[in-house]
Amino acid sequence: MSPARRRQAVVMLRDRLSVSERRACRFIGQHRSTQRREPVVAGDDQALRAELRQIAGERPRWGYRRAHHELGLRGWTVNRKRVQRLWREEGLRVPRRVRKRPRSADQPDRSALRAGAPDEVWAIDFQHDMTADGRPLRLVNVVDEFTREALIMRVGRSMSADETVAELERLVAQRGRAPKFLRCDNGPELTSHALGDWCRFARAETAFIEPGAPWQNPFVESFHARVRDELLNMQQFACLAEAEVLIGDWREDYNTRRPHSSLGMRAPAAFATHWTAAQAA
Repeated sequence: MSPARRRQAVVMLRDRLSVSERRACRFIGQHRSTQRREPVVAGDDQALRAELRQIAGERPRWGYRRAHHELGLRGWTVNRKRVQRLWREEGLRVPRRVRKRPRSADQPDRSALRAGAPDEVWAIDFQHDMTADGRPLRLVNVVDEFTREALIMRVGRSMSADETVAELERLVAQRGRAPKFLRCDNGPELTSHALGDWCRFARAETAFIEPGAPWQNPFVESFHARVRDELLNMQQFACLAEAEVLIGDWREDYNTRRPHSSLGMRAPAAFATHWTAAQAA
């Protein structure tokens, strides 16, 4: 606290607890000479405040340091810390700019986009954890929104855009086709040129959700909740190799054995097999 704030605290202790000035100063950490020194009353700052408001209006993205420099150019001789205090009291601090990533105008309507068959819409997102030694783990998860299958659960210390594209290429080679739509958020790995080029070559359209709106990607978010509750919160991975084995086993169990309420209490793989057989009949 500043000396002025400590001075007020000493006065409050003396009034409420009826203790001596010496004891209150010792408790607060205020020197008695500082406590007894009369504070210097600042002069009228109205003209300076008006000048700062004018600078803020002309330069809305400036902070107090640039404003202090501008005051010097305008003939003011004022301490930088005084400018900082007045800048804060006037509420002129620059708000943090939220960067919105632009998306093309031909994006599909997210509210109308619904998967009606396997491999129509894949949802992709990242999840974080750590090993027992405190080192980070990063998972990239891909979920088929129709069958609820966990198509990819790739774990590593980090996950770049190129590694994400490599995982998608392996998945397409395994399933024999790419999705019609890839639903994802606006993370740097998912808005990179590498993923955009892959979607263009694979003829898959991207369906970005709104920034800060994870509820628009509900299937993968629900899957993340299951992974966190049933796997990550239950296991402590000693190393990356152990994490790869246990996550791979959990994915196999999730797809083949774990019943899913939205699929009529069938496992995702069993539901996908049943749906394919029904379409062929």
